[in-house]
Amino acid sequence: MSTPNRRFPAEWEKQQGILLCFPHNGKDWPGKYEAVQWAFVEFIKKIAPFEQVFLVVADENQKNKVAEMLETAHVELTKVSYIIHKTNRSWMRDSGPIIVKNEAKREALNFNFNGWAKYKNIQLDKFIPEKVSHFLNIPLTQVVYKGKPVIVEGGAIDSNGCGTLLTSEECLMHPTIQVRNPNFSKADYEAVFKEYLGITNVIWLGNGIEGDDTHGHIDDLCRFVNKDTIVTIVESDENDSNYAPLQDNLKRLQNAKLENGKAPKIVVLPMPKRLNFDGLRLPASYANFLILNNCVLVPTFNDSNDRIALNILSDCFPDREIIGISAIDFIWGFGTLHCLSQQIPE
Repeated sequence: MSTPNRRFPAEWEKQQGILLCFPHNGKDWPGKYEAVQWAFVEFIKKIAPFEQVFLVVADENQKNKVAEMLETAHVELTKVSYIIHKTNRSWMRDSGPIIVKNEAKREALNFNFNGWAKYKNIQLDKFIPEKVSHFLNIPLTQVVYKGKPVIVEGGAIDSNGCGTLLTSEECLMHPTIQVRNPNFSKADYEAVFKEYLGITNVIWLGNGIEGDDTHGHIDDLCRFVNKDTIVTIVESDENDSNYAPLQDNLKRLQNAKLENGKAPKIVVLPMPKRLNFDGLRLPASYANFLILNNCVLVPTFNDSNDRIALNILSDCFPDREIIGISAIDFIWGFGTLHCLSQQIPE
């Protein structure tokens, strides 16, 4: 049997479309369900001029309702394809398939979503990779290691498309909290990343931001913006609980090497001011941007740092339009644009 020659494409590589799932129950956004639906319509409206939206909807009923909303908002309806499947939640980055290139062909990977090792109601979400890969006509592979399913969410990993991957110890290595793969070592993860994603070099960050329901997802911390440049968030207030972990992550990146042995260029992004809602700190971060063909969508938080973050990212992506999208309603569900979406490479 030949060994697979897989490669995890970078997000800025050419995309066929973006996978989204229209929310159909308000439990992830208590008290904001109505607002979130219209925020979703706006999100779709911003993606549609650039590429196809593959939209998971619960049933025909919801499909018709969503189509009406999209029409009201003047969204180009031919740019939206519906996949009918009832879900538990809408976080496609984590429950959706991760699509890699295997030689010249595409392959969908099922990383065995388990509700971030935190939530039990995931029976419907478990079938999303199968549903989506079938719809796109891409073969699906179950990710296993030593005969057992491996659990990794899309939000926990970021790739430069050349063999280097970013991830965090808090998410994958914590011994007791939200443990995805009990007794896994870094070497185990690195073996999985090599086999399934073609990764030869892993940069491990430390801890994530406070309030992160996923316990340390990388897509709230730092991201590749091209094959040798990483943006990472820092907190300027030394008394903030995010200050020390984000400084530690910055140091790790400054000492890191890429797959070619060179040091990455590091660009620093600010954090928005602390956002609280109903006594909880929300994990608001400008690192949760989504790269599309010719465009980058960036979450904004009605904050004076919004403009600074947009300017920094527009320097990082000189050939793409940079569009801010208010994420004030989304973030009440503990995630924003990147968490809600999954790119489908061409």
